[in-house]
Amino acid sequence: MLITYIHHSCFSVETEQCVFLFDYYKGNIPSFSKEKQLFVFSSHSHQDHFNHEIFKLLDEYPRITYVLSKDIHLRKSFFEDPAAYEVIKNHIITIDKNESLTLSSSLTIETFRSTDKGVAFLLTENGRTLYHAGDLNWWVWKEDTKAEYQNMTKKFKSEMEKLNGRKIDVAFLVLDPRQEENYFLGFDFFMRNTNTAVAFPMHFWLDYSIIDKFKASEEAAPYKNKIMEISEEGQTFQITDH
Repeated sequence: MLITYIHHSCFSVETEQCVFLFDYYKGNIPSFSKEKQLFVFSSHSHQDHFNHEIFKLLDEYPRITYVLSKDIHLRKSFFEDPAAYEVIKNHIITIDKNESLTLSSSLTIETFRSTDKGVAFLLTENGRTLYHAGDLNWWVWKEDTKAEYQNMTKKFKSEMEKLNGRKIDVAFLVLDPRQEENYFLGFDFFMRNTNTAVAFPMHFWLDYSIIDKFKASEEAAPYKNKIMEISEEGQTFQITDH
């Protein structure tokens, strides 16, 4: 697999047969083989995870399918050409939380309820499994009340139970410095409760230092060699199957 970090929570993953593009909202999208099916995922409608610019990809990649969280509402007014809207609709699949969808004999999609908005994605393609968290994270903030903390913890762990022990080849996980001392909680819990081979931090607002900080921490010690070190936009990683 060839994986490219584009920006924020956006990555592309190119396999032998397909290309997957997750949560684009800005940055330089690599050029992909037009012979491969392109799947564009948007986990929810927040502006740092979704941009209508993704629909321009149809002009370049006719073999494209958009997989959009149900909370993303498209309107004709978003498109300069009303006819373009009608064409694009034929390339869109809308998916809700806790759904499973088979797109081909080699590709299935599962979704999980986000602890913020929208969904997280779990893809199985030709025996390999990819997980993109979207905004599914253990969102704990210093100003939280005890009740808010307990509610968030319950919701997050409830979703993680569905992944308990699952073998995941590549995971894209939130590591958000805005959470201050709680920045690692969701990432750490995921890694300790799944069988994940490789994990990419995301949602770190271009603060690359948070990745180094986490890898050097006591919490990450059992799995630090599985955490990929991102240092710039456009960085590519060749990942071998495990």
